[in-house]
Amino acid sequence: MNKAFTHDDWRQRAAGLSFHNQAFIDGAFADAASGKTFECVNPASGQVLTRVAECGSEDVDRAVKAARKAFESGAWRDLPPRERKRIMMRFADLIDEHVEEIALLETLDVGKPIGDSISIDAPGAARCIRWYGEAIDKIYDEIAPTGVDTLGMITREPVGVVACIVPWNFPLLMAAWKIGPALVSGNSVILKPSEKSPLTALRVAALAAEAGIPDGVFNVLPGFGADAGKALARHPDVDCLAFTGSTVTGKQIMKDAADSNLKKVWMELGGKTPNIIFADCPDLDAAARAAAFAIFFNQGEMCTAGSRLLVEESIKEELLERVIKAGESMFPGDPLDPSTRMGAIVDTLQLDRVMGYIEAGKQEGARLRLGGERVLGETGGYFVAPTIFDQVSNRMTIAQEEIFGPVLSTISFRTLEEALEIANASLYGLAAAAWTGNLNKAHKVARGLRAGTVWINCFDEGDMTVPFGGYKQSGNGRDKSLHAIDKYMEVKTTWINLAL
Repeated sequence: MNKAFTHDDWRQRAAGLSFHNQAFIDGAFADAASGKTFECVNPASGQVLTRVAECGSEDVDRAVKAARKAFESGAWRDLPPRERKRIMMRFADLIDEHVEEIALLETLDVGKPIGDSISIDAPGAARCIRWYGEAIDKIYDEIAPTGVDTLGMITREPVGVVACIVPWNFPLLMAAWKIGPALVSGNSVILKPSEKSPLTALRVAALAAEAGIPDGVFNVLPGFGADAGKALARHPDVDCLAFTGSTVTGKQIMKDAADSNLKKVWMELGGKTPNIIFADCPDLDAAARAAAFAIFFNQGEMCTAGSRLLVEESIKEELLERVIKAGESMFPGDPLDPSTRMGAIVDTLQLDRVMGYIEAGKQEGARLRLGGERVLGETGGYFVAPTIFDQVSNRMTIAQEEIFGPVLSTISFRTLEEALEIANASLYGLAAAAWTGNLNKAHKVARGLRAGTVWINCFDEGDMTVPFGGYKQSGNGRDKSLHAIDKYMEVKTTWINLAL
C-alpha cells in the first residue's frame, strides 16, 4: 500500500471520486432498457454513493446477442494466442495503474478496510488476469496413442457465451477468477456483479475496452439476481454459467439452467469451515491469531471463514482466551482509515441476518464470550463487534448455517476421530484447517476432511497455481489454476483414417 496515504488522504480522494453507473454492453455504456436504477449505498455511513442502472431481461438479451455476434465473428476467439495474451496483459497493467481508484471503489461499495482493498483485492485481480494471460500460449492439445493407420486428435475449443455471476464480498477478485480463464479461452463474457457491489466491475469494463478487448466480448450488467441473474440462467443462448454465492441461490440457478438449454453450470457456494486445534499444536499463539483472522477478516463475509473453531478439550480454555484477546484487537472502524482491521457489514439486510444469528446462539444456549452487539451506530454505518460463542453444540443453528459475519462458534472435542466427525457433519465442504505438530496426524486429518482445501498449521493460504472449490453443497468445479480453464472449454475428438 502507498504509505503516503493517510486517513484524511483517502477521505479526500473519496470525496472527489466519480462513478461509472451504466451497464456496459457491446463496447459502450448504456442505461437499462427500462430506465430503472437502484441505489448504491456506502455501508460505513448508510449514505447513497450513486444510482446504478438496473438491468433486466431486455438488457440480458441485448448483451447475449452482442456476445454471440462477437464470438461467431471470431474477433476474439480466432486471434492468435500471442495477441490475446498481449491484450490480457495490457488489461492487467491497466488495473494496476488504477489500483488506488479501484481499491477505493471497493471499500466505499462494500465496507471493507482500505488496507485490504489495496493490498489484496485490487492487485489480486490484476495478478489473476495477468496469470491467465501468461498461460494462454502454454496450453497444448493432445494426440491419442492410436494405431499407425489412424490419427486421434483431442482439441479444446471455447464453449461460446459465458455468463459470470459474482458475489459482493470480494467483488472484483471473484470476477477476475472467472473472467480471466473464460476470456483467455476465447469466449465472450457477460459479467453480472451483485447489486450490492457493482462499482468496480463497471470501472474495469472501461479498462477492458481500453486494453483492446473487442466490442461484445466483455459485457457488464448490474442488476438484481431475481431479474438479470435469472434471465442469464434461463437464456437459451448462454452456453455456460459460472456462479459464486449462496447454496440456496446456486440450486435455483441450476434449476433455471436445466429448464432452458441445459447449459454448463459451475458453482462455488457456501461454507462452514472447521478450524481444528489439537493439543499438540506447535504454536498456540499463532493458532489463536489465525483463528481470529479466519473469522474476523473481511468482517467474516467469506465463504471460507473459519466459523467453527474445534478445540481439543484439554487446551480449550487456554486457546480460547488467546483468541478472545486477538479478537479484541480487531474492533471495527472507519474503512477509509489505513489502520482499520475490520470494516462494515455490507448492508442492512446482512446486518439483520448477522444479528439474528447472534440472537439464535444466545437462545439455543451457547455462551457469549465476546461481542454480540452492533457498534458505531452514530456513524450511520453497519458495524458488528467481533463475536465469539463458547459451549456450542455442532447441532446448533450457528454451527450449521452460514452466517457470513464475524461470529465464531467454539466446539470442544476429545479425540481425532471425534474432531473429524464434527468437522464433516455439515452440508458444506469448501475448506478446513488443522493445527498439529504430528506429521502422521496431519496427513490423517487432511485425508479425513471432506473439503476442497485443507490448511495444515495455517489458514487461508493460497495462490493462483492451486485450484479452489468445494465438496458436497459447497459446489462443483474449481476456480484458479489451469483447472479453471477446463470449465470454459469444450473437448473435441477428431478421428482421421490414414489408411485410405
